[in-house]
Amino acid sequence: MKRSAATPRSGTRRGKHAAAIPARAAITLGPLLHNWPPERRRDFYFRIADEAAVDTVCLGEVVCPKRAPFFAPFLDEVAERLIRGGKEVVFSTLALVTGARDMAFVAEAAARRGVIEANDLAAVELLRGRPHHLGPFVNVYSEDTVRLLGLLGAARICLPVELPASAIGTIAKASPAAIEVVVFGRVPLAMSVRCFHARARGRRKATCRFVCGEDEDGLTVETVEGEPFLAVAGSHILSHAYVNLANEVAALCAVGVNRFRLLPQAIDMVAVADVFRRRLDGGIGGAEALTELRQLAPAEVGFANGFFHGRAGEEWIGPAA
Repeated sequence: MKRSAATPRSGTRRGKHAAAIPARAAITLGPLLHNWPPERRRDFYFRIADEAAVDTVCLGEVVCPKRAPFFAPFLDEVAERLIRGGKEVVFSTLALVTGARDMAFVAEAAARRGVIEANDLAAVELLRGRPHHLGPFVNVYSEDTVRLLGLLGAARICLPVELPASAIGTIAKASPAAIEVVVFGRVPLAMSVRCFHARARGRRKATCRFVCGEDEDGLTVETVEGEPFLAVAGSHILSHAYVNLANEVAALCAVGVNRFRLLPQAIDMVAVADVFRRRLDGGIGGAEALTELRQLAPAEVGFANGFFHGRAGEEWIGPAA
């Protein structure tokens, strides 16, 4: 994609130009798409539990089940710490099921106690009749789809990242479930049975030696002209730019969206969550939020919001970030 040019829940100030946003707006920290060392991942979530202005945290392995055993010894401890910190904990399932072993992994995740977020229709079937959430990997593109999924038990639905504002509004109006939209981070664009990360390093998926752990924020993919435009996280292709809808959250609230998802990146996510919390509380306007987020993001990573505006996803529409 092309480049664009302290206490979280209290003490916010309402800027004179900040749009009024309903107090019910909530923030979700989505599942980690990258392969971080288990101790670092544990400490990341501990800090989220103690300091971040988020309402919900998604745990669980979404990209590759081979990664899961490394973090498994810390999973319950992390979940308990998050709950003590006042966060709702949701366990996300695998986004792509490619065989019996993956299906067994999904079934094990779906059988956990607590709230489960399904990321493919196999998990939806396992959770049928049980209240659950849906992640952005499930293709929810119409009013009929959202009504059917609601009948099957979906209580909260995070919409696919490529939907424009008009479609989001139409679906939100028809949905019996709470609607969530991804508003920050490198968004998933495609996934494959093959592991792109392993292939890029001359390895196979079966003998990858967890090469994805070498790129904490994804492996940059460049065009033949040398311009970065995608990132690889295991078998997932992500945007190179961070999607950033800080300037659009008021418009999203206006069409019925009441939850906003941040995707974990290798930056200060506590500070990112604080920016969005103050934005949603009306303490700062869109321009100020963009300025603060630009300071938090790596200089080589641009922002994008093209999908929201019905344009190419890599584009940036609006004030300079």
